[in-house]
Amino acid sequence: SLYVSEYFSQSAQKLSFYSWYGNAKLFHFHVPEDTVLLRWLLQASRGKGPECTNMEVTVHFRYGAPPVINPLGTRFPANATVRPSYNISMTLSSAVQNNTFVNITTPAAGDWFIAAHLPEAAGRIEVKGFSTPCTYMFQPDMFVLRLIDMPVLEPGVAMTQTVVSPAKPLHVKVFVPKYTATMWFELQSCVANEQKACAVRVVLGSITLPQSFQRILTCTGNVKCSLGLDSPPWEKWLQIMVENLGTANAELSVEMVASFTACKPGSTSSFLNFSSLNQSQTGPRPGNTGTGGSHAVPAGEASRNTSDQQSFCLQSQPVVREDLDVVSVRYRLLNGPSVPVYSIFPTLLFLGLNTGMDSGGSLVVNLLLNKTSLSLANATVLACVSAASPVLSPNATQNCSTAFFQGYPLSVSASSTEAMLIVLYPETSDWFLSLQLICPRGQGECNNAEAKVTVVAYLTPCFNDCGLYGQCSLLRRHGYLYAGCSCKAGWSGWSCTDDTKAQSVSAQNLATLLLTLSNLMFLPAIVVAVYHYCLVEASVYTYTMFFSTFYHACDQPGVAVLCIMDYDTLQYCDFLGSVVSIWVTILCMSRVKKILKYVLFLLGTLLIAMSLQLDRRGVWNMMGPCLFALVIMIAAWVYHGVKRRGCYPSSWKRWVFYLLPGITLAFIAISVYAFMETNENYYYTHSIWHVLVASSVAFLLPPREKHKKPWAWSQKLTCRYQICQNDREELYAVT
Repeated sequence: SLYVSEYFSQSAQKLSFYSWYGNAKLFHFHVPEDTVLLRWLLQASRGKGPECTNMEVTVHFRYGAPPVINPLGTRFPANATVRPSYNISMTLSSAVQNNTFVNITTPAAGDWFIAAHLPEAAGRIEVKGFSTPCTYMFQPDMFVLRLIDMPVLEPGVAMTQTVVSPAKPLHVKVFVPKYTATMWFELQSCVANEQKACAVRVVLGSITLPQSFQRILTCTGNVKCSLGLDSPPWEKWLQIMVENLGTANAELSVEMVASFTACKPGSTSSFLNFSSLNQSQTGPRPGNTGTGGSHAVPAGEASRNTSDQQSFCLQSQPVVREDLDVVSVRYRLLNGPSVPVYSIFPTLLFLGLNTGMDSGGSLVVNLLLNKTSLSLANATVLACVSAASPVLSPNATQNCSTAFFQGYPLSVSASSTEAMLIVLYPETSDWFLSLQLICPRGQGECNNAEAKVTVVAYLTPCFNDCGLYGQCSLLRRHGYLYAGCSCKAGWSGWSCTDDTKAQSVSAQNLATLLLTLSNLMFLPAIVVAVYHYCLVEASVYTYTMFFSTFYHACDQPGVAVLCIMDYDTLQYCDFLGSVVSIWVTILCMSRVKKILKYVLFLLGTLLIAMSLQLDRRGVWNMMGPCLFALVIMIAAWVYHGVKRRGCYPSSWKRWVFYLLPGITLAFIAISVYAFMETNENYYYTHSIWHVLVASSVAFLLPPREKHKKPWAWSQKLTCRYQICQNDREELYAVT
């Protein structure tokens, strides 16, 4: 045999602490056909700075779709199917890099996904630029060993092959045609060194993660070994591996044969059905012969046509797939939403999810039983949702299992007429829905019975659009798209249905009131600014108070939300007003000439607006204008002090009762903003930030100039004679 090795790699990604699925870094690989060995090289590394500590990286694997993970231990939505993902942990301690190998023999061909993430996020809100977080990187590489010209086992034809040694097993493959009900594999002979007795192990199927359903057959001696597989995967290659269990390096000669039992389908579909795709129609009754030549069973003549009923094992209903949007598909039944269900054979619906872009959403199947159509009150309609091949005998296999897949069961009856199933991230394959009528006293009781079941099936990016307290986000990894829910207001879970830590409506209202009404603390600063003739500064504070109030009213995660304009516009105006308020306050304290002050006001505002457009959350957008304004203020104060030959401001009362309290409030506000805010305490720590900043502005604003009198509206708006005041300075000569 000739083996070829191939290598696949993807660029490294920066890992994030986990709070929702978008924090997990996803890698998508495609394993080629006839692969006999798959090896993953997982490379995790971290930075070398003192901020880097010991860290554990969790890596999840899954075949066919992104892995469904739950690192936070939250609840999944009701009726959702969850199977734990296969994962390993990589520890980054003293070593800067950790390389781990994962080997998989006879992997399934197709899409494989890897998701990696760090532990749960601490929830702290970090200001960009205040600290340098440690960088953790992850990169997977894939090596495959592929067999060239793998022997093909033809159905019904015995094939003889040689197992060279225990270290080199034999690999063959067989193609499973569509509508295969049963596959029968038989090892007819095994010869070792001219003797009849030998020991081999036959492995049928490929490995899939997180669950693998390989079938193993151990054969010893000269007795024939056989194994039957019910409902093997349709229209796929099935790998068969034969291993020598002997100790000697002797060749084994084995003879094997595979045979299939076909399942003849009966269909109610015809070419004429496709002329009425946009109409809801009942469709022909079972028994009308379609133009395609498939034979169906007359529902009303079930008892008189027993021979025809036994000529096929399933009834197929025509289904049309409608692509609505990205990861959004609707399945329409041509014969109407209701399908007839019988006890003699299953009713089969085909749900195609094999485009390669359908595995990033959620498959939802809804069943509703029409009680008036149910002939027997104690009968039950059993349904099975499975991938790769349908469940052809739901009455016999109550667990809905096929040869290599564990299906998902559903049931409806007169006592429970509705059932729902949610398959999270369904794997890329052909999916099937099988329905059959089950009677408690045996199938003979309901041979003539019939039930009508309304089937609603669709693929959606996020189930229920993540609910009221979640946002459905479309994520992308190269050309692959998948969806995830980002929860808010304390809600959590895959679809934001876990209310363990959810905020109550009263708590949401309290948070909104604190974050909005705390901006009213700018009113004292506005009054002080107007009293001191700082009209431009008062206008800036009014602007900041208005947009900060309505930005936080729109930024709330819960139901207490009010948006007077676009969210992005409100956020930009809030950030701009906050930085400009600090800018004009410090420049006002510097007591520079008016013309220079207003020029700096305008020029600084334009530069701040530009920097916020480039990076809205950068720390230097606030620190840069503050530091530059402080340099101007210190230079102006030094100039005034040198000119007066004394300290400036000269009054000790100004320092004790105004400047020192204002500076203290400002430093406390900066400390709260930079180091104390978390996702949980944001609504009151940020409110404290509002109060402290607005209060510090009221203390730091300089007094009015001495030659200006306070506002006297009675004097300015009067219409009578006034005594003119002589403002001339008296000059005294010193002799």
